[in-house]
Amino acid sequence: MSATKYIFVTGGVTSSLGKGIISASLAKLLQSRGYSVTIQKLDPYINVDPGTLNPYEHGECYVTEDGAETDLDLGHYERFINIPTSQANNVTTGRIYQTVINKERKGDYLGKTVQVIPHITDEIKRNIKLLGVKNNYDVVITEIGGTVGDIESLPYIEAVRQLKWELGAQNSLFIHLTLVPYLSASGELKTKPTQHSVKVMLENGIQPDILVLRTEHPLNQDIKKKVALFCNVDIESVVKSIDVSTIYEVPLLMKEEKLDTTVLKKLGLPENEEPKLVKWTQFIDRLKNPKKEITVGLIGKYVELPDSYKSIMESFVHAGSINECKVNVKCIHSEKVTDENASELLKGIHGIVVAPGFGQRGIEGKISAVKYARENNIPFLGICLGMQCAVIEFARNVLNLKDADSSEMSRTTKNPVIDLMEEQKGVTEKGGTMRLGTYPCEIKKNSKVFKAYNTQEIQERHRHRYEFNNDYLEQFEKAGMIAVGHNLDTGLVEIIELPEHRWFVGVQFHPEYKSTVVNPHPIFVNFVGEICKDQPEK
Repeated sequence: MSATKYIFVTGGVTSSLGKGIISASLAKLLQSRGYSVTIQKLDPYINVDPGTLNPYEHGECYVTEDGAETDLDLGHYERFINIPTSQANNVTTGRIYQTVINKERKGDYLGKTVQVIPHITDEIKRNIKLLGVKNNYDVVITEIGGTVGDIESLPYIEAVRQLKWELGAQNSLFIHLTLVPYLSASGELKTKPTQHSVKVMLENGIQPDILVLRTEHPLNQDIKKKVALFCNVDIESVVKSIDVSTIYEVPLLMKEEKLDTTVLKKLGLPENEEPKLVKWTQFIDRLKNPKKEITVGLIGKYVELPDSYKSIMESFVHAGSINECKVNVKCIHSEKVTDENASELLKGIHGIVVAPGFGQRGIEGKISAVKYARENNIPFLGICLGMQCAVIEFARNVLNLKDADSSEMSRTTKNPVIDLMEEQKGVTEKGGTMRLGTYPCEIKKNSKVFKAYNTQEIQERHRHRYEFNNDYLEQFEKAGMIAVGHNLDTGLVEIIELPEHRWFVGVQFHPEYKSTVVNPHPIFVNFVGEICKDQPEK
């Protein structure tokens, strides 16, 4: 008998139904009943990881503590269950094939013909079971990316079909998420797409154990009965997932629908105590009943797709709740910002965040936004490239180094105040070669950031190749921009501040990756708290 139970979450009818949110919500409910749970994502694309993908293609690239560049769904997992994920929590087709091909080159298959079945499916199964075996989790939830019926997903579907047979009925189950569309012309909810989606699953040898029906309108018992009858599941296993005002309400909705109870029953696990969600409900109550309201301008170059900055957006939700403040994030394309129009574009903004990114496009607009925040005493937060833009702006306009730049943007600049890290020189490959993962930082006392963290030693996640050029540090500090956070091993400047400014902070790391519902990130909490001081209560 398997010590770890495995749950496989698939999606049908259409993409973007929220498999990640359902997986995270179920994990939260099981965790609150005392079970140790983790979630992994199987992605059917051939990239080895999303690190080389344009944010317009795939949204944000999320970075784990161990330095893996992963799918943004891992951010949802961490925000919900408050447990760090790792390289093992995100598996792509590219990684699977790369591993199998490397084994073949080394002769591990002893001359056999390497095929999708069994070699690719065996490698998929090995990766799925790895998490449970290594960490002794009670439950491993595996979300399979894409939509059932996609060619790309077939090896994963076959692998989990085999795995259920190997593990046994009580050690694994399938949750299938589908859409029940509403036809306004006839005023009807239609179950036929769900029936067809389940039929595709059956054609691949899988009978879903639980169906989660995404809908914009309430489902009555008759619809649930119809779905249960035609899809061959019991009526308790048909779960409604109606649209809610915030993703953080989904665990409560799934609790009402008894998804966790049904799962435990099917896996033969005791129900233990009722889910303890006191902090969660308090978080939602504050979120839905704010006492104040602010608007923060997010200056970025991928603002057309909100998922490009998903972790930043969610960090403001967490920080807003703890400050009992609604944070409206206004996304502003950095290519549109200039010194001349900044005051018009940023009118009504209470705080400015300059987002991370790569490359020359939109950089001058980010620098203009920094200048506007600095000169007008507007609370400012620069993240990664955002911090580097703050350094460049200060060099140009305060130190009077007019050609100051990053060597990423200008290789010929005589004043590379931001320069390529020493260990990055000579690196030519793009994928997985940046400074990635968690590194320590020591903060100076009496700084704004120290007050936020209330500790001198912190650990934060990184994703960059360029850094503050310490050759200029003395000039900057004499002029008033202070390095208040350092990596003691390398001397890398991690945090800069303007002490004379109301709240002006740049961080080389990505604080948004560590913000969760239970532990909102102190940088965002402090930033929002500072802005809220000026705002009247509703």
